[in-house]
Amino acid sequence: MAEDSDSTDKTEEPTQKRLEDALKRGDVVKSHEVNTWFIIAGAMLVLMAFSGGMSKDLSITMRGLLANSYDISLEGQALPRLFQKIGGEMIAAAAIPFLLLILAALCGNLIQHKLVWSYESLAPKFSKISPLAGLKRLFSMHALANFAKGLVKLVLIGSVLTALMWPERDRLEGLVRSDLAVMLALVQSLALKLLGAVVAIMAIVAAADYLFQYRQWYEKQKMSLRELKEEFKHTEGDPAIKGKMRQLRQSKSRRRMMAAVPKATVVITNPTHYAIALQYERGMEAPICVAKGVDLLAQKIRQVAAENAVPVVENPPLARALHATIEIDEAIPPEHYKAVAEVIGYVMKLRRAIHS
Repeated sequence: MAEDSDSTDKTEEPTQKRLEDALKRGDVVKSHEVNTWFIIAGAMLVLMAFSGGMSKDLSITMRGLLANSYDISLEGQALPRLFQKIGGEMIAAAAIPFLLLILAALCGNLIQHKLVWSYESLAPKFSKISPLAGLKRLFSMHALANFAKGLVKLVLIGSVLTALMWPERDRLEGLVRSDLAVMLALVQSLALKLLGAVVAIMAIVAAADYLFQYRQWYEKQKMSLRELKEEFKHTEGDPAIKGKMRQLRQSKSRRRMMAAVPKATVVITNPTHYAIALQYERGMEAPICVAKGVDLLAQKIRQVAAENAVPVVENPPLARALHATIEIDEAIPPEHYKAVAEVIGYVMKLRRAIHS
């Protein structure tokens, strides 16, 4: 019941990390019908391309063997060498077709998913040897779907092959009285015809089965909301920890900013909502913002400025404009040069008047 409940809770689309983890585990989309189609198609190509040469080479070997059978020595190492020679010629004739069939089988896997090296599927699991788990798999919906699929394939392919072979029944009956060369040519022609029909049918079956297997695999990869949250914590970090770290960074930045206020040349205020502390020294291209804030932070900036005898000038439009356009340690933009220059000029005159 718990597994069913967990399965029904998996309503969210899988993340890219979830799909990549499945691939690393060896959990991939795999349709055996696609593999079967590639092998049958490869066998058809081998039969079309190499059957003539293979039969010719083997027939020459066998004819020579029969024609010289009276001269074959059975003593000592002669017989083993004969078998070795015949075996070598048979292997040489079948080597390339055999390699092509292996290549077709590999292509059937590689076209469905990229190459995966995973040892997790080889690890021993109790469910693989448990009789109860085996019975569940035997009578599961997946097993029922495979049985229905096999039955449909059997009926479909059997019907098509019967329809193709029925018109040839008279020719097949006459094969017993035909010459061997005629028989081989007819058998090859019929075999290619039947393989072509099977390849065409299996192409449709393989495409449908792959879509079915992909859909099942994708549904299995879906996630519950709890799994999404857990993955987010592992990949992006715990939101509570990230929030705490953000607060620490902001606190550190605020302390550094407050330590820079006493070095400011002037603080421009709103007067209550905004505060911008600017520093300017001779040789600088433009004044630099060393601190800024709103509401409580602006009040703290004004308080530190007052404690350190930093002039505070009220200019609401300029304070709002500077707060919106500059960040800490940035120079003021050119469009505010004139207004800021007037403020700093006023502060400089005020200082000279005090010291004179």
